[in-house]
Amino acid sequence: MNTNNKQNNQASKATGDQSFDGITHKFSHNIYATTKGRLRLAVLKRDLQPWLTRAKQRPLKILDIGGGLGQVSQWFAELGCNIMHTDISAEIVAAAQQQHAQAGLAQRYQYLVAPLQQLPEQVADDYDLILCHAVLEWLADPAAAIALLPQLLAPQGGISLMFYNKDAKVLANVIFGNFDYVEAGLTVKKKVRLSPQQPLDPAHVAQWLEQAGLQIEYKTGVRCFHDYLKNAADKERFEQLLALELRYNQQAPFCDIGRYLHWQLKRA
Repeated sequence: MNTNNKQNNQASKATGDQSFDGITHKFSHNIYATTKGRLRLAVLKRDLQPWLTRAKQRPLKILDIGGGLGQVSQWFAELGCNIMHTDISAEIVAAAQQQHAQAGLAQRYQYLVAPLQQLPEQVADDYDLILCHAVLEWLADPAAAIALLPQLLAPQGGISLMFYNKDAKVLANVIFGNFDYVEAGLTVKKKVRLSPQQPLDPAHVAQWLEQAGLQIEYKTGVRCFHDYLKNAADKERFEQLLALELRYNQQAPFCDIGRYLHWQLKRA
């Protein structure tokens, strides 16, 4: 692992960005051991199938920004791709490294503990595919982060961008009667560390992408129905719910009301 982990962690704290050091197990359990995590991975795997097909034809260079435990990049590693796995949490990178080693995929990975803002200085390559999932909503300046992505992208490369959707958060809270919270601009006095506090306005993200010279190829909603179910037991009818999500989540209006939005990008 990179010898500058301590310095990189200090630098990430200086940016005001969120790290999950100290709560890796809780992070893993709360996200991936739930129906919402299973649904997220299923949707991403469907959306990334064209890239997985491409990877079967030739090994791709993949950059996983804020890669967490590395479940998504592991699909590409299993096909022989070379992965640069990055995160600002040294603890999470270590957990991902252990998971990949147990899967017999260690030789496919390099690891770097660094915030997104430092990647143009610390990685010497450009990448066929950049994965940037659930990262922007934890950054103090997501617009500036987006502006850096083209520096890391190969000329014919693509970006898989997933972010927390402000419109969906407004809709869900109105449905559940949290009118005061919505009127207060979705701000709370007591913040929950695993709950993003800066949902992004899709119109703003689209504007930042255009300014960065990036074009949206397609849009998918992630958890278009799941998070609006009033009966929690309905989430356990997972296969039926997943089928409905996959059927509708690239169609308007559903692609715009997912709790997360997954956009595939290329250079304009």
